[in-house]
Amino acid sequence: MALTLLMLRSFAVVAETGNLQDAAGRLGRTPSAVSMTLKHLEAHLGARLFETDRKNRLTPLGQEVFDLAQHQVRQFDESVATIETLARTPKGVLRVASIPSAMHRGLPSAVEVMMARHPALKIEIRDADTENVKSLLVRGQAEIGIVSGSVDLNGFARRHLFEDPFGLVAVAHHPLMRQAHAPKLRELDPASFVHNNLCAQIASSAFQTLLQHTKLAARNTLSLMSMVRSGRRITVLPAAVVGIMPETLAFRTIADLDETRVTSLLVREKSLFPDLVAEFAEVLSQQTWFL
Repeated sequence: MALTLLMLRSFAVVAETGNLQDAAGRLGRTPSAVSMTLKHLEAHLGARLFETDRKNRLTPLGQEVFDLAQHQVRQFDESVATIETLARTPKGVLRVASIPSAMHRGLPSAVEVMMARHPALKIEIRDADTENVKSLLVRGQAEIGIVSGSVDLNGFARRHLFEDPFGLVAVAHHPLMRQAHAPKLRELDPASFVHNNLCAQIASSAFQTLLQHTKLAARNTLSLMSMVRSGRRITVLPAAVVGIMPETLAFRTIADLDETRVTSLLVREKSLFPDLVAEFAEVLSQQTWFL
């Protein structure tokens, strides 16, 4: 028997609810039908996914399958939603995926321009890090992407949007933020530094040496900001993130770090609404992104 989406969806819902009765209610099926689906899934895999028949504890394999099943089901549901949106929107729909630091300035202004020009236009926006923006573009879930770095992607044209300098981010009362002179790289303590994905764009040998001695990494914006807001932690980010930082955090240039982050626009070359995509890309390129 082949592995099916129904199997994965049924398993994921049972794993989330912890019992067949609640899962059956969410799935619109009977508990016995859900139970049979799970038996077929386990037979196909040749291994148990739950520790007991009560379905409230996953085996190690079950946990791995659960994580993968959630991702696949979510991706399928997003694809269906996209198809339905396209079918219902003959006047045009634009889907944009963007890094968070581009959300506070140029993108909102560009959206207002497009919606004023095209009242019937539907625009969908989601924020993600660069790798996830690329993934959304490749999977056909966005026509336009805003990413960090000079990224080339097959089937997409790249435009330069803006550059902003890297600097220190910490709570406003941190000693490095209050001292009279701009801090230098040697003053950044590896023990309190939080590594983030954008650090890879900084080529400075002194900075890379600092990274080699750091112990803490945060892979998304929310977790990074939370760690730095604690007071002791510091990190290095491009200046445009100031627009999305909590008020308790501050940005300061680093005296011996003069590198910048490049932000690029990726535009799908073949799309359902090519004229709208091209127009939106042009509007985005004309915005003021960083001061």
